[in-house]
Amino acid sequence: MAFKLRKPPKLSAKLDAYPYQLDAVRAVQKLPYAAIFHEQGLGKTKIAVDLALSWLESDTVDTVFIITKKTLVQNWVDELSTHSYVSPRVLSGNRRKNNIALNSPVMLYVMNYEVILANFGLLQLFLKTCRVGAILDESQKIKNPEAKLTESFHALASGFCRRVIMTGTPVANRPFDIWSQIKFLDDGDALGESFAKFKAETEIPDSASERDEYGDRLAEIMGKLKDFSVRETKKSSGIELPDKTIITQSVEMAPLQAKIYADYRDKLSHEFVSADGVVTADSAEDILKRLLRLVQCASNPALVDDSYQEIPGKFAPLVKILDELGMDSAKVIIWTGFIENVEWLCRKLQMHNPAKTHGGLAIDSRNRNIAKFKEDPSCRVLVATPGAAKEGLTLTVANHAVFYDRGFSLDDYLQAQDRIHRISQTQNCFVHNLVARDTIDQWIDRLLYAKHQAAQLAQGDIDQSAFNQSFDFDLSHELSEILNTTCN
Repeated sequence: MAFKLRKPPKLSAKLDAYPYQLDAVRAVQKLPYAAIFHEQGLGKTKIAVDLALSWLESDTVDTVFIITKKTLVQNWVDELSTHSYVSPRVLSGNRRKNNIALNSPVMLYVMNYEVILANFGLLQLFLKTCRVGAILDESQKIKNPEAKLTESFHALASGFCRRVIMTGTPVANRPFDIWSQIKFLDDGDALGESFAKFKAETEIPDSASERDEYGDRLAEIMGKLKDFSVRETKKSSGIELPDKTIITQSVEMAPLQAKIYADYRDKLSHEFVSADGVVTADSAEDILKRLLRLVQCASNPALVDDSYQEIPGKFAPLVKILDELGMDSAKVIIWTGFIENVEWLCRKLQMHNPAKTHGGLAIDSRNRNIAKFKEDPSCRVLVATPGAAKEGLTLTVANHAVFYDRGFSLDDYLQAQDRIHRISQTQNCFVHNLVARDTIDQWIDRLLYAKHQAAQLAQGDIDQSAFNQSFDFDLSHELSEILNTTCN
């Protein structure tokens, strides 16, 4: 069922692409499936729009599905308007409206991932009636092969005549996260049919003594994907972005905060560490989930103790940063992993007319707050959780990002800081990490570094020699030290 439009729109792009963007489109446009792994901030949206237009213009497909996260649907509609003459139709949670839309002559559909699961049967029938190309934006959304959402994508995959995944951090958090995304493309040909086997081979080891063998396995990943993947980094693309400086500031916890932290730390130490100082737990994932309490205590004990009234140690250094930047009227994004912290920080920083965005807000509210931050000169601060604003957004009105706290996800950290360090940024960028002394914060700093080294090797951004020189992370030993540290 190929619909014919009465007056087809122009299928040319409104704006010229950068050379590396053109190269990406040419490299993948004739492939049945492909992965676009360009580093965040290099304009993958532009590549995707031009790719979709090329499919339509060459009559390779009748229509294109652009599938993204809920928070980015409107952003995609805006970007399509900026870069093309084609008006997209948005598929939503309304099944009746979706049915009408799918029976209309539409060249481009934009939808969130959950629409695919909720409309599985309808879309399965649709794929049998016309040629559909699929572009999955932020494809790490389907990284868990056991999730129902992911299973629906794997089941529909063969029905798309073109399949493309896009992510700037294909293996950032855990190298095995890439397996399910690639399975959507090739049904397991490149990375094997067994997720359990691939996970066992690519999990970050506890000890640096396993570095060489681990490096060998990571270095093989991109080689297996080279025939259908493209990747550019900010360095390799030839784009000259302003400098980005990382500033890590060590801070002291407040007295009561230190006591609360020590109480939680000592409890975990008894649970995890044996007499010989070795961390014992079923898995690294289990450890990280349970260590979240220490992250909260080092950030703001009110997250775990409703009676806590003392000002946490990180707040004064944060205020000092904002005050020093105030002379230049610079805009700042403050990142925290906790919704309660977003609300608390907004109350404390009213003098800066802050905007906020987090998972507890409706999408419309988030969009209004983002617009306020971008457009209102009096709004100097955006307080956000990475889960609500780390992807797809260009926030280059700011050139400072402060991480009030950080979790264990490298993807969250890299994506969040690159909201400011991307195309259209004209100022030098500064990333401030507030690290509570002698706490889990220091271990997270090392963990994120180790993950980054592993990701860079697996993505082909560094060679194995550079990896071997820098990867010396010993999960068990360093965690034992943190759990046995006495707070001053």
